Amino acid sequence: MSNCVSEDFFGKSPHGNIKNISVSNQSTNAVISADDLSVSVEIPAGVDLSQISIQSLELSTFATANRSIGDILNLKNPEEFVVTAENGDVFTWKVAAFVASATPQLDNGDMNLWYKTPSDYFEPGESATTTIWGTGNPGTQILNKLATIPKDLGNDNLAAHLETLDNGKLAGTFGAPIAAGSLFTGWFNSDKLNPSDPEAAIEFGTPFTGRPSHVKFKYSYIKGAENKDKNGDLLTYDDACDIYALLEVRLGSTTQRLATAWFRSDENQEELLTQEVKFIYGELGDQYPDYMKPIDHGFVSDDSASFVLPTHISFVASSSFDGANFGGAIGSVLVIDEIEMEYEN
Repeated sequence: MSNCVSEDFFGKSPHGNIKNISVSNQSTNAVISADDLSVSVEIPAGVDLSQISIQSLELSTFATANRSIGDILNLKNPEEFVVTAENGDVFTWKVAAFVASATPQLDNGDMNLWYKTPSDYFEPGESATTTIWGTGNPGTQILNKLATIPKDLGNDNLAAHLETLDNGKLAGTFGAPIAAGSLFTGWFNSDKLNPSDPEAAIEFGTPFTGRPSHVKFKYSYIKGAENKDKNGDLLTYDDACDIYALLEVRLGSTTQRLATAWFRSDENQEELLTQEVKFIYGELGDQYPDYMKPIDHGFVSDDSASFVLPTHISFVASSSFDGANFGGAIGSVLVIDEIEMEYEN
């Protein structure tokens, strides 16, 4: 029978889309429209638009393009990308740049947009292809656990509800007794799923080029009654929420921390409260706790900390500060809303 069926028996793909693209100095995720074959990328003011390099490029399956990673674009005017589908159909895309705001915000920082996934649960953002937000739900929904869900505050206002959940006895025997609610800029890579290391599958960060002075948000927090480690042993200290933002400079495979804003609290806060946290630019001294400092990379140099622009921001919130190590109190609940960057005049 195999001799009677050619390899293209089911037909060759007619799709010629740009599914994802990133370029040097990009401020936010590219805006891609398959309807009019257009891509818009946000570039900070002052960047030479004639020397923009392609950092990543994802096309439809089996499609090819006349551009590739590393190519230099001149985005002073829109550039054409010719994408050829597997079946030979040709699609001419236009990639254009526009000047980034000097005071950018995080898309959907008000948490009002949530989309339904194919697995029938909700994630923050307008759609899977455009959102800058991720949660740990893709790793826990196989256990029928959703630690991050939308919360209706009334008057068409939604927030993110993060809760530390009991994963059950079976998961506990494999060293994963709890799932802390999490919200972060970035995405969950299911190909890197590791039940013993929740953060292994998370690609933190999203393009960002602002220099905010503070991050502001609304939050409430109720800590669970018994704070335990991953072995189920009761700890002598309470659970706490973690909410932090990190400005980073990523060049190639190198990452350096530019600024840190970190809020950790074990105090119950029943009503939504507005909280401001200052960004500390440059290296963190001995007066700051170790958990605020980078583990696998360093800081930007002292002379550049006062002026250099970041390339990315990692915003992270968790209902249990040690949730990545499966430590926390079942029933700890963090609600977060209205995430906003503040800038000095």
